[in-house]
Amino acid sequence: MKSRRRWRIAGINFDFRHMDHLLHLAHEAPNAEIVGICHHDAREMHDVIRNLRIPADRVFTDWRACLERTRPDVVILCPASGVHADWVERVAPYGAHVLVEKPFAGNLQQADRMIAAVRRARWRLAINWPLAWYPPHLTARRLIAEGRIGELQEVHFYDGNRGPIADHRNVYAPEPTLAAKKKNWFYAKVGGGSLIDYLGYGATLGTWFFDGRKPDEITAVTGGAKGVPVNEQSVTVARYGAWLSTFQTRWGTFTSPWNHQPQPKCGFVLKGSEGTIANYDYEPTIRLQTRKHPEGITVPVDRLRSPRSNPVEYFLHCLESGEPIKGPISVETSRIGQQIVDTATLSARLRKPLRLIRK
Repeated sequence: MKSRRRWRIAGINFDFRHMDHLLHLAHEAPNAEIVGICHHDAREMHDVIRNLRIPADRVFTDWRACLERTRPDVVILCPASGVHADWVERVAPYGAHVLVEKPFAGNLQQADRMIAAVRRARWRLAINWPLAWYPPHLTARRLIAEGRIGELQEVHFYDGNRGPIADHRNVYAPEPTLAAKKKNWFYAKVGGGSLIDYLGYGATLGTWFFDGRKPDEITAVTGGAKGVPVNEQSVTVARYGAWLSTFQTRWGTFTSPWNHQPQPKCGFVLKGSEGTIANYDYEPTIRLQTRKHPEGITVPVDRLRSPRSNPVEYFLHCLESGEPIKGPISVETSRIGQQIVDTATLSARLRKPLRLIRK
């Protein structure tokens, strides 16, 4: 469908530098225009200003001025995890739809504040999970929907990186010091630790694989170096009926997956009643086992196609067409993921299994 309009987009808050990628997608979209960018520290915007040639009159350090002068149709937000609700509540009254970079929120209460804010303003909200656009995971979802592995019974997830302030390219680089960690927002409560950084990925995509099904019970444990304010490792076990799924997160993998896959590999292993799928991040193929091919076969990943090739394109498509937002970036699926994250966080603190938190 050819676009009937040109969408005005503003990028506000560069705490999470995923903003650079999302603004690049907006810049490349034929039906979009970046009308403003904003962060309290102008130095954080230098790369985007240079790479996308953003004019000086579209660069702001005051978010109110940015919204009032540019009047965007869509705002992309990338704030620290624990303040997503604050930022959505600030932005929603200005008349813009909101695309928030993962995770959904710091907790379920904050997520519901975000939902309420856009609902009051009669705008739409989506939560971008970068893993949702990885061809291996989209291919796996298609194969599940086609019944290739029967009824999905188990989701096993492992993900992480060398750490939010580590040297991701150099495995010889020393571990960041405790003092350095304590100075960085990722290691403060507002950042949340490896669980809040990565469990949402597995829980949200796992919910998508399970077609919206919720787990009955959650058990989680966390670990990390002595003195670090937040967890650097977590293991969550989710019971879906008779079967158990596992979700593991790690800050401190030997290598970061976008350079070299660590071991265990980052991604998923899915167990169904009639087969299995191994779909790992970034890989060009997935492995499928079925009754017909118990030895396993290699399946090339699907090619992403318009209008579902990236989050900005898909969000604008749904806004323009009126179609419901589906998949991991939808509020409905992401909220279940947030329920799992909240329950896991509480389970780890109380050191006991818990029923899924509902509110």
